[in-house]
Parts: sequence; C-alpha cells; structure tokens
Amino acid sequence: MINFKLERDNFGQLVFIDAESKRFAGVDVLRAFPLTEPTKSISIVDNEGREILFIVSLHDVLQPERRLLEEELAHREFFPVILRVINKPSDSEPAEWHVQTDRGITTFQLENADHVHRLRGNHFTIQDSLGIRYLIPDVAKLDIHSRNVMERFL
Repeated sequence: MINFKLERDNFGQLVFIDAESKRFAGVDVLRAFPLTEPTKSISIVDNEGREILFIVSLHDVLQPERRLLEEELAHREFFPVILRVINKPSDSEPAEWHVQTDRGITTFQLENADHVHRLRGNHFTIQDSLGIRYLIPDVAKLDIHSRNVMERFL
C-alpha cells in the first residue's frame, strides 16, 4: 500500500500529505492513460502541475484516500460542452454567464478571467464559482455572438 494522506482544506481544495508529513495544498488528481482502465495510472500533481505521486492502481490506495481520489476524478471528468453563450456577460467580476450546453441551458458565475483557460488552438475550459468546468472545443465553431463574448480571452 502507498503511504500518503489526502484531506480537504477550508476552501475545499485537496491537500496531499506525503510520508514525511510534507503538505502540498491545492493538488490536482489526473487520470493518465489509458482512460479505458479508470482504476489505473493516476497522477497527483502540485498546484504548478509537477507530479508528486504516480499511482499505478487505485487498488494500492487505502480508504479514505481512495474515496477522495475517486470523488476528485469524477468531478474533473464532468465537462458540459458550451454550445453558445446566450447573454452578454459583464466585463466586471464576478460575471454571470447564461449558456446553452450539451446538457441544457444553465447560468453560472465566472469569478475572474483567470478561470478561463486556453488549452490549445481554439479549445477552452471555463471554471465556474462552484468548480464546475465547462468545455468549448472550438471557439471558431460558435455563433457570432458567442465568439464575440470569447474574443477577450483569445
């Protein structure tokens, strides 16, 4: 079994504690490869994206850490796809976004522009105030109004 601890801080962020009791706040849990084997190849990275621990199999992790890892992975993998932006979000922060997604129409708060991430090309993710990540696979394929809203993030 792998010797480490996980807990959530007062802000709901995941904190990794290694075998020497060194703490890493705000870590991310990532599924590496292959995605077809969801209990294998898990990486825990610090808040700068550097790997702290690679887990070959979740079966090597004791509870409650395994439960926290599974919760975090499930949360990360929920990515509603934004099909269009319905309103004109304010340039002031926080801004309310009213969008149509592949799962229906929803409204969310964007705390600040730092929560809009360009991944590659015209591919973006937006993280709302609740931590839900939305996906825009290609800004160029959005309608003109939605492209105009996203223009400030290009």
